[in-house]
Amino acid sequence: MIDLAKKMRAADDFLHHLYIHMNELNQFVIFSGLTFREFVSAVGPLQNILLLKNEYEDGSFNMHTRLEFVEEKGIPKFVKKAMDSKKDLCWIDFSDERKLNLLTPQEQAELLYIGHKKEPIRSPFYHQLQNKYVYLSSEEEKISKIYFRDLADAEKLVTQVFNIIIQEKERLTSFWRRKASNLKPLFTEEMMGNFHENIKDGVLFSMYKIEKPKLAYVIELRNISDEYFPDEIWDDLNVILKKKPDQVLELHK
Repeated sequence: MIDLAKKMRAADDFLHHLYIHMNELNQFVIFSGLTFREFVSAVGPLQNILLLKNEYEDGSFNMHTRLEFVEEKGIPKFVKKAMDSKKDLCWIDFSDERKLNLLTPQEQAELLYIGHKKEPIRSPFYHQLQNKYVYLSSEEEKISKIYFRDLADAEKLVTQVFNIIIQEKERLTSFWRRKASNLKPLFTEEMMGNFHENIKDGVLFSMYKIEKPKLAYVIELRNISDEYFPDEIWDDLNVILKKKPDQVLELHK
């Protein structure tokens, strides 16, 4: 086990910090510390996305909804543009442009409301669109509010985010050492399931790497609950990290 008596780590000594607060009733999760690029990398290929607020000159235009959209093949370029612009993002994914043309005036009004208020009037999952997500980010509040058709996908997302970070770290290490590296996922969905009750109250995950006595990646979990708004966490991060972790998980290669 980890010797917690050792010198406390500062925020910069960690590889990644991620705040998560799940609302099961309304099927959304608040993330802070999650970028749009990390989201897309973790969930895998997205469907087409309908922009509920944003303007994007390289996208397409749907005459029925009078909204711009990005086709699946154009999403990597859109991700780069969005990361560079640092603007809020409001979008919903959909399976086929023909299905956009089936949206009723009421449904179109609901989509406009989501883009304006960053919250839905009712469930934001539409049969015509077959959407899995509604993605609403705020640069000012430093959060992403993401609705999931299947909330289990939120836990899969977190698992993937940390595994991708580990894999990138291992690739860099194996390059300099000129030897092959075992890049099997270290963080599993079963492990993530142990934190299910915690994330309903708001938690901060912090991951770091240790070399001795054995190489491992360590994830510390601290219950934040209602002590902080998400944007305040990053200002007080070193103070929060002085608190003993509520749970510690070691991931061994």
